[in-house]
Amino acid sequence: MTNSEKAKVYQEVLEKIRLFIEQHQLSPGDRLPSERDLTEELNASRSSIREALRAIELLGLIETRHGEGTFIKAYRPYHTVSLLSTFILNGTRTKEELLEVKKLLELNAAELAMEHINQTSIKRLQGTIRKYSGHHCYYYFIKELFLLCKNDLLLNIWQLIEGFSKTINVAGEFHDGTCQELLAAIENKDEREIQLLIGNLYHL
Repeated sequence: MTNSEKAKVYQEVLEKIRLFIEQHQLSPGDRLPSERDLTEELNASRSSIREALRAIELLGLIETRHGEGTFIKAYRPYHTVSLLSTFILNGTRTKEELLEVKKLLELNAAELAMEHINQTSIKRLQGTIRKYSGHHCYYYFIKELFLLCKNDLLLNIWQLIEGFSKTINVAGEFHDGTCQELLAAIENKDEREIQLLIGNLYHL
């Protein structure tokens, strides 16, 4: 399946879920059907349902409770999801635009982290570096930076973009020393080095 075909399927599933919520008049606290039930109800693949639910959850509109299911968290019309999916998953420059947005968000997180970094957060970031490698290390490292900045909105936007980037197989080029170099630059409050390191990941 081509990227454009994946995008079309993904958008169709998002729209089906939105219509399902509206037609059943679900409100905050109401439980959504299981992935299996939604797969049958909406006539879509389980993987597509899972990806669509993850995107909606990253926007903070639903929440998954372990052992209980998925619930409406703060219902409002899902225009945000539709607009983002249309913008991100269509167009000839999709990958370039997506990488540029990711880069800007990650630069912002790293630069904000310079103002909040302390010995406790340094140890936590070093623990992340020891635990993971490659892209996984970078993902959790950047997530820690957003948490350090205490900016939930930026974190949610970045996670949404990250989720969409996986849908169309977009990623930067990471090596095991990337996060350690970035941490050193943040500790030294070297804004130019931060821009260079993150910029080189995406070749933008």
